[in-house]
Amino acid sequence: MLRVLGAAALAMMASVALAKDTPPPKPRDLKAINAVMTAALPDDQAAMKAHVMFLASDAMRGREAGSPEYDIAAQYVAAQFYAAGLRPAGDDGGYLQQVPLTTYRAADRGNFVLTRAKRAPLRLQFGEDYSPAANPAARETAIDAPVAFVGYGIVDPQAGRDDYAGVDVRGKIVVYFAGAPDSLPSEVRAHFSGGGAKQAIAAERGALGTLTIERTDAPGFARAATNWDRARTTWARADGTGKPDGAPNLGTLSPAGAAKLFDGSRTSWSQLLKMSGNSEARFKAEVLPGSLAVALRSTFEAAQSSNVVGIIPGSDPVIGKQVVVLSAHLDHIGVGKPDASGDTIYNGAEDNAVGIASLIQEARRFKTSGKPPRRTVMFLAVTAEEKGLVGADYFARHPTVPLANIVADVNLDMPILTFAFEDMTVYGADRSTLGPLVAKAVGTLGLRMGPDPDPSQGFFVRSDHYRFVQQGVPSVFLWPGQAGAGKAAYADFLGNHYHQPSDDLAQQPALDWAQGIRFVDANYAIARAIADADERPRWNKGDFFGLLYHGHGAK
Repeated sequence: MLRVLGAAALAMMASVALAKDTPPPKPRDLKAINAVMTAALPDDQAAMKAHVMFLASDAMRGREAGSPEYDIAAQYVAAQFYAAGLRPAGDDGGYLQQVPLTTYRAADRGNFVLTRAKRAPLRLQFGEDYSPAANPAARETAIDAPVAFVGYGIVDPQAGRDDYAGVDVRGKIVVYFAGAPDSLPSEVRAHFSGGGAKQAIAAERGALGTLTIERTDAPGFARAATNWDRARTTWARADGTGKPDGAPNLGTLSPAGAAKLFDGSRTSWSQLLKMSGNSEARFKAEVLPGSLAVALRSTFEAAQSSNVVGIIPGSDPVIGKQVVVLSAHLDHIGVGKPDASGDTIYNGAEDNAVGIASLIQEARRFKTSGKPPRRTVMFLAVTAEEKGLVGADYFARHPTVPLANIVADVNLDMPILTFAFEDMTVYGADRSTLGPLVAKAVGTLGLRMGPDPDPSQGFFVRSDHYRFVQQGVPSVFLWPGQAGAGKAAYADFLGNHYHQPSDDLAQQPALDWAQGIRFVDANYAIARAIADADERPRWNKGDFFGLLYHGHGAK
């Protein structure tokens, strides 16, 4: 069956390649590639490598979500889930969960008009004063309302911060500075810096829309003005528009545009701009003079993709219906700009064919162990991670099992396997009772949990597990750690291969499949420990994300 699927895939992709305008990749050193492909390996390593050979081949053209090649990859994973003995847990009794996608963009430059008492209306200038945003949830957006300034737009009781204090923003447009205070914990700062969290806060308080002010002239506003009509992707609702994302983001203001908006305010714009140079500044919220009329249009283009879902049912009569999700993203970024060699295919071997291969091999471990897990274990390969964690968000909001039954997510994304790792980095381990379980599980393999090597990156909010966190589910994200040779290995990959055509099986240093199996060993030990534990995972008392998303036990 697998051989038939491979032959059909190659035939289909040949026709797709001829139909596309993208140039063929420049031939590489076939002798070197063949040496990589034919190296003899023990059976378990060979199986893992075989998955990556298929998923990261040039024929798959980078597995972009919504492409025919991604669909073939999804069918491949479904076939492997079947071979591993997983029960289908997608739509209509199959392995696939259909994910409706929509690509949206600003249809024009928009219209921003400021009205003040006893003054003529003032039209703000595109590219000088503002850059418009696309509204994922509406084709036409028209708002005419007062404007309220709310500092950074952050509400965080644990930090003693409420930037909305003193103003009622119901029926208003809120305007706030981009970013977040440096003093916030890195993962909390990353959460607020993404934009969506601020839009959610604004919506909860009745705001009609949001505007962002860049704290300096460059590069933020210049980048927004240049990329004002770039395409973005989300999952689609029945009418073809995308999911709402809190109060709609209306656009970005330059300091010059903000000066016009703040003309006549209680606190002068020059004072506010000076204060914004200090990320710890505390601003007083206020309603600004006059009102702002904003008109925007967005266009939408539909696409279709799928998540792949399989389960091993739990054996315990009491906790067997509880579900531990093991997730990894299947997509990559497709075909794009050529590198120095002329290669245009972004194969995504490490990111994230290796994660999917680990997921498949982990499923086989559960089935061949001869011991079913006490809790149900779900294996989830998601689409459109590279487009904003879209497939994971769709599943977390439309799960194929009751959301209340999902007790944990363990996410595998881009494990670097070019070195002999000595520890495991587990993002989120300190936020829930998953931490001690993970530490004990990896300890049985002679590994330890290493610290976050770069907290400033806020990795906890940057991969698919975060969509489960946002639904209140304790979650962790695993990487081989950076002890020993790990730091240099990660620096090399992130600096030279991440989101580049060179992330393929011919990259140097080469993938070490023995380390791949060690990674599978660690993941299996972790998943087994969670699935068989007496207590369901719970957020640690007072944890920021547990409290924010009303997670289990976060009191």
